[in-house]
This record gives sequence, C-alpha cells and structure tokens, in this order.
Amino acid sequence: MSELKLAAFVFDAYGTLFDVHSVIERCERHFPGRGTELSRLWRSKQLEYSWLRSLIGCHEDFWQLTGDALAFACRSLGLACPEVVREDLMAAYLRLETFPEVKGALADLKGVPLAILSNGAPEMLRAAVEHQSLGDAFTAVISVEEAGIFKPHPSVYALAPRRLGVPKETIGFVSSNGWDVAGAASFGFQAFWINRTASPPEDLPGRPVQVLRSLDELTRIR
Repeated sequence: MSELKLAAFVFDAYGTLFDVHSVIERCERHFPGRGTELSRLWRSKQLEYSWLRSLIGCHEDFWQLTGDALAFACRSLGLACPEVVREDLMAAYLRLETFPEVKGALADLKGVPLAILSNGAPEMLRAAVEHQSLGDAFTAVISVEEAGIFKPHPSVYALAPRRLGVPKETIGFVSSNGWDVAGAASFGFQAFWINRTASPPEDLPGRPVQVLRSLDELTRIR
C-alpha cells in the first residue's frame, strides 16, 4: 500500500472523527454566554475521570463518566442543571457533528479496512455513527468496554489487531489526542497525529510517524 506497509487504519472517535465541542450550541442555549466554557470543562473532566478510574481500578463506562463530568462542570461553574437540562445535554453526545473533512477522507480511504477504537460505550458509538450515516465506512467499531479499562492502557489498543486480524505494526492509528497517539505508538501502532490546533507535542513515550493538520492529508499516505 505504501512504504509504511499499512494493512488498516484505526481511528479514535471523540475529537478525531466527532467534534465534541459541537455541543457548545446546546450548552449555550441553556446557559447563555457560558456554552464554550462549559463544553471545555466538561470535556477536560470527562478525560480526567477516564484516566483516574483506570488508575484506581474502578471502571464505569464512558456514558457514566460523561454524565459525572457534566455534573462536576456545572457545579464548578455555578450552573444549575436540572434533570431535564442534563438529559438534553447528554443527548447531544449521541448526535455529535463530524469535522468537515471526515466523510470525504473516509470515502477516499475506501478499500482499506477502517475501524474505530474508542473510549465510548458501545451505545454511544453506535448512536454517533448512525447519526452521521457512517456505518458502511467501518469494518469494526470497537469500544474499550471489551477491555474494561480506558485508553491509553495497552490492553485497549490490543483489541484492534485482535479484531482486524492483522499485526499491530501494520495498523495506522489516527487520533487528534496527543496522549492517545503516545499510547498507540508505545503499543506498536504506526500512529498519526491529527494536530488541528497546532499544539505542542506531549512529553511522553511514543512518537507519531507523521503529524498531519487534517484527515485529508491521511489520504496521501496510501
């Protein structure tokens, strides 16, 4: 396929394919002037809880963590969040928008096995994929629930070569999250960092084979 000898591409979901901050409009509707602030803290706490629960050894699925993170963010910002508002904001996570180039890039990669490997709970991923009519694009949609721990634990990344039936060294792992790229590269994937925001690299083990500005650039690797 290329000198990288990639047999498949595996994508992170949240922040890579799906724009987690597409919830800002919904947040703004309920909390005028605070939507961006709420979305950013919500996302930050969602990730923090995934790492902390993995370290503590007290797993809950990503839907539970997303709700817990929302509750914390609202308390932290002094925002009253009655159940009807909470349910509406949580529902937004089931209907996230994709980044503008995602559908075109996936279509251009047609013919290569594509998969999702995500912290998301199976029902969350299913809803997001169906909402964007992406079901036909993927050979597999893999949730960390099969491992019972969150990324970047190596047992999560091991799910992909097992499901796809190809060596880990032949998988191109694609994520916009620097910490996820570090975990994937350390595991043995050929990791591609989609650095849309020109962020500095993480000071962690595991380096990407390439840093790209968008998924569009991934199609030129073939």
